Amino acid sequence: MNTLQSLKQFEPLKEQYERELDLFTLEQLQKKPAEAEWSIGQVYVHLINSALYMQLSSAEQCLSGESPASDSPGDSTSEMKEIKEMKERKNAIYAEGSLPPIRVHVDPFPGYTPIQPSSKEELIQGMAEVLHRMKELEPAVAQAPEHQTVPHPGFGEMNAKEWFLLVEMHFRHHLRQLERLKPFVASI
Repeated sequence: MNTLQSLKQFEPLKEQYERELDLFTLEQLQKKPAEAEWSIGQVYVHLINSALYMQLSSAEQCLSGESPASDSPGDSTSEMKEIKEMKERKNAIYAEGSLPPIRVHVDPFPGYTPIQPSSKEELIQGMAEVLHRMKELEPAVAQAPEHQTVPHPGFGEMNAKEWFLLVEMHFRHHLRQLERLKPFVASI
C-alpha cells in the first residue's frame, strides 16, 4: 500500500471511531472492565497519542534526516537473532497490510498507560489532529528515502513510509478491542 492509499483508508476509519463515540456517555467511555485493562476512552487516547507522538513524530524524524543513531548490532548471536526476528515480524506485517489479530498486554506503567479522556470533544479533536498531520506529511513521506530510519521497539528500524502506514494499521487493529469492550460498557 502506498501513503496516499493509507491516508484515504484512514479517513473513513476516523469517521467510524467518531460515530462509535455517539453510542456512549463519558462515564461509559471511562469505565474499565478490570483494573489492569483499559477503558474505551483510554483506547482512543492511546491511538491518538501513539499516532501523534510516536508514529508520525518518528516519520518526521526520518524526513529530517536527524534519525537517532542506532546502536550498531553487537557481535553476539542473540543480538543478531533478535534483529533478524524484528525485521521478519515487520516484513510480515507490511506484507499482510495489518497487525496480527492478537491481544498485546503491557503491564501498566507511567508514560504508557493512557489517561482517561476528559470529554468526547477531546477525542474528536485528537483524531482530527491525527488526520491533519497525516495530510500535511503524506506528500513528503511518499518521497522519503528508505534508508533514513528510526527504530521501533518491536519491529526494529523503520523508515518514514513504514511509520506513516502504521497509523492506519494501528487504528484498524484496535477495532477488535473496541468490539470486546462494547458489551461490557453497554451493561452499565
